[in-house]
Amino acid sequence: MAESSPTSTKARKSRRNSIDNNPPSMSSSSGPLTEELQCSICLDVFTDPVTTSCGHNFCKTCLNKCWDNSQTCNCPYCKETFKIRPDLKINTTLRELVDHYKKKSPEKKPEVLCDICEEGKLKALKSCLVCQSSYCETHLYPHLKVAGLKKHKLINPVRNLEDYICQKHERPLELFCRDDQTCVCPMCAVKDHKNHNTVPIEEESEEKKTQLMKTQKDVQQMIQDRIKKIQEVKHSAEIRKRNTEKEKAARVKLFTDLIRSIERCQTELLEMMEEQQKAAEKQEEELIEELEQEITELKMRNTELEQLSHTEDHLHLLQIYSSLCSSRNTRNWSEISVKTDESLETVRRALTQLQDTLQEKLTQTVSTDLKRMQQYEVDVTLDPDTAHPNLILSDDGKQVRCGDKRQKLPDNPERFDRYSNVLGKEGFSSGRFYFEVQVKEKTDWTLGVASEFIDRKGEITLRPSDGFWTVVLRNGNEYEAFADSLVSLCLRVKPQWVGVFVDYEEGLVSFYDVASSSYIYSFTGQSFTGKLYPFFSPELNYGGKNSTPLIITPVIQ
Repeated sequence: MAESSPTSTKARKSRRNSIDNNPPSMSSSSGPLTEELQCSICLDVFTDPVTTSCGHNFCKTCLNKCWDNSQTCNCPYCKETFKIRPDLKINTTLRELVDHYKKKSPEKKPEVLCDICEEGKLKALKSCLVCQSSYCETHLYPHLKVAGLKKHKLINPVRNLEDYICQKHERPLELFCRDDQTCVCPMCAVKDHKNHNTVPIEEESEEKKTQLMKTQKDVQQMIQDRIKKIQEVKHSAEIRKRNTEKEKAARVKLFTDLIRSIERCQTELLEMMEEQQKAAEKQEEELIEELEQEITELKMRNTELEQLSHTEDHLHLLQIYSSLCSSRNTRNWSEISVKTDESLETVRRALTQLQDTLQEKLTQTVSTDLKRMQQYEVDVTLDPDTAHPNLILSDDGKQVRCGDKRQKLPDNPERFDRYSNVLGKEGFSSGRFYFEVQVKEKTDWTLGVASEFIDRKGEITLRPSDGFWTVVLRNGNEYEAFADSLVSLCLRVKPQWVGVFVDYEEGLVSFYDVASSSYIYSFTGQSFTGKLYPFFSPELNYGGKNSTPLIITPVIQ
């Protein structure tokens, strides 16, 4: 063992007492590190801060390194590109703030005191790994002058000297075993690590530093990648926000126009009804007036006839008989009737016109929505690993029909085993997507989307609570939506192509009749988890009556 100081035992005891009485404290700063004084590249307090023309701050060295390793000069934070590499000038105001911060919040390092000083312990200048003690400048003097002590290994003062000494041989840990990846003393190298690849600890440390620098560079690159990704996400969010605002504005305009059209038609209808009512009342008044006048005349004639029937003036009777008995120019009231249904017919025509107008407006609105949704078209291909054994898929994975015989297929966990269902290959866990399916000439089908967590085996219920959002056709003309309770749908025409649109974040699944640009049904306010997969069922072929396949078709604008 190397020669030791005669005072080493006493020094070690003193040092242990010093440690017991002065436990080491963790390094901390007196103030928080604010983002305003932090470089987004190295994530540390600025050193020689510089400001780009876009207003962001970086360490001068950090920014120069970024630009040296890039073909273009852009801001690492907002990605603004500079055609000419800027001549970086130190931001003196920011540097003064940084200096003030560093002075106010210096990094506190634990002090190591001399183990030999009896009273008024001085700050240690070096620690000896052989003596296992720390010395101030005065007590370090023997190690600098005495030949035997000059051989001892001195290091910068540390509090945890035991960590630098081999606990088995009480020798300094001067070597590093690369085979066992551990620090060893010379005795360990000879005995326990014989024939191992051992190198001086300084040499291994320098190599590790090189690796750390490389790792640090990788970490810095990861930081840059994540900063870039944050900007991409923010940019995408901003674009999405702008597009959403545009869509909202367009939707508001469409429905505002529709409401105005309804109000205008309603006003016109009410005015027309009022005019019809006034015309009918006038006609009734004129008829009553004319009837009352004729009644008066007829009463007068009746009186005359009554008087003449009892007259003795035979000559006068014969003279006026012909005029009294001749037909008068009066209306044939039997042919005149009050047409009470004319106004009703007018109302019916007006209502029909209003409905036609509303339908036209609604068609225009749905058509606009449909065109917007078709922009989110995705390429859907059927997944044969999920298909029920009775289903027959086309080679390109775009068509599916139900056969009569059960095929021999592996019963993998993804496959439906009771109902003739199949899923699309690709699932979606965010954003919007749209696809169209040809359903013409079929009497039964089921379409929609399904969660990745649905049951595939045994009894299945197509409810949202079970992970299904579907619309179905049964018996050729019965359309239903499988909500938590069954919803019957009344469609004007029989759909030939059905469009399915999903907005994951909005919790929306909508179905459209593509050919007539009409709305079928929507599931709204849903909460999705995991991936959603396009869901198809051609249903049973019922002896060939429903043998036509479901066909995934591309969008035709």
